Amino acid sequence: MKWQADSKILIQGITTPLGSIYGKQMKAFGMNIVAGISTNNDSQKIDEIPIFNLVEKAVGEFKNIDISIIFTPPYKVLDAALEAMDSGIRQLVIVSGGVPPLDMIDLLHKAQVNQTFILGSGSQGLVIPDQFWLGICEHSFYTPGSVGIVSRCDRLVDEVAGELTRAKLGQSLVVSLGQDCIIGSKFEYWLQMLEADSSTQVIVLLGQGNSHAELCAVEYIASAVEKPVIAYITGLHTPIERTLLDAETIVSAQLSPSIIQISPGESIIDRFKKAKVKIAQHPTEIIKLVKIAISRKSFA
Repeated sequence: MKWQADSKILIQGITTPLGSIYGKQMKAFGMNIVAGISTNNDSQKIDEIPIFNLVEKAVGEFKNIDISIIFTPPYKVLDAALEAMDSGIRQLVIVSGGVPPLDMIDLLHKAQVNQTFILGSGSQGLVIPDQFWLGICEHSFYTPGSVGIVSRCDRLVDEVAGELTRAKLGQSLVVSLGQDCIIGSKFEYWLQMLEADSSTQVIVLLGQGNSHAELCAVEYIASAVEKPVIAYITGLHTPIERTLLDAETIVSAQLSPSIIQISPGESIIDRFKKAKVKIAQHPTEIIKLVKIAISRKSFA
């Protein structure tokens, strides 16, 4: 995947409130925003970013667009993503949350056929401090360093990065996978990337309780990750005998080809501990655990 500042970036839904605000900010940061796609047939420029009504017109004008970031309303995400793929764009970041589960199933199937990378839905984006910023994370909270963060916890990723920055613990790469139950790229993909990244010393995982994605992540950590991993799981104190499922989770579970089960009396926290992952009881404890992990690596 090409996550570089010179990547040609398209904003689908640039005329939405979030698309307009963050489109201007990403361009000011230095990202190569070449064009935007309107959701209301508005063809005026936004902060000198040309606006088109169709993706194929933008691609015809600028050629070989690398990434599209999608801000369209959730029920229009599938159409927007398919339009981008049909125009040859092979990296999609879906900021819009609440995309209908069956739309995501359809999209992920077509993305696999077309070899298209999907981040999201409901993603806050990706940050490589001082180099790359795509999405709605607050880039001023991030600073270069050796802590990689992969998250499914919405704005908590900004809070954790901000605390790390104040503690002079910079970040190598930060990615928000999205909060929706059915998402594109999973923890395993980014854990593999951070494990192989020479600039990353410690990995921080921000996850949700009662989630299949986190169970898959801990299985991967146990088998393939040697770097220290620190996890904070939201809903840590929810009674384990209760199963909290919404409609999207149920659909996801029914459509998933394989579901990792937790045995009776076991919690997701038990799984993380078996994989030798340090568990933060509160977000503020992450800083202490990161410092300990780095100091141990320094003397290893």
